Amino acid sequence: MEDEKETLDSLPEDLEASFSSPDYEIPNNDRRRIAAFLYLIVGVVALGLGIFASGSPLANTGFMYAGIGILCVALYSFFASASTSIDEGQALILAESDVGFAAGPASAQMMWRGWGSKPVWRLLLYSQEPQPEFRAVVIIDAGNGEVLEKVVEENPEDWS
Repeated sequence: MEDEKETLDSLPEDLEASFSSPDYEIPNNDRRRIAAFLYLIVGVVALGLGIFASGSPLANTGFMYAGIGILCVALYSFFASASTSIDEGQALILAESDVGFAAGPASAQMMWRGWGSKPVWRLLLYSQEPQPEFRAVVIIDAGNGEVLEKVVEENPEDWS
């Protein structure tokens, strides 16, 4: 009996952190620029066909309107391709320094905010005690690390 050690809490093998790839990266919004360049090329071609080949039986003025629409989508895609320079680890450090307590259990997720689709980190933090006294939700700009919003409160949950 003494040789058997009782494990109270452990992760399943498939969730073990040591088995994961150390070089995993959150995809960056810079990839949106690829689509924006494609929209730009197609928009310019369609606009050119609408303007210069409007008398042709293969193109009409609808190409011009489609080209303008596609160029507007390209412009928005360039606008919405803001870079992310803060990863989830850095966001956790920034949030922990802003909320005023040492973070214990925490969760971070990437989300996008507003018409510009700006990348932000949404973090849920609990204080470090076995029965956490505080919890916080913090939203951090993933481009510059600025804390945009935070809510800190006493933890109403019973973890016993």
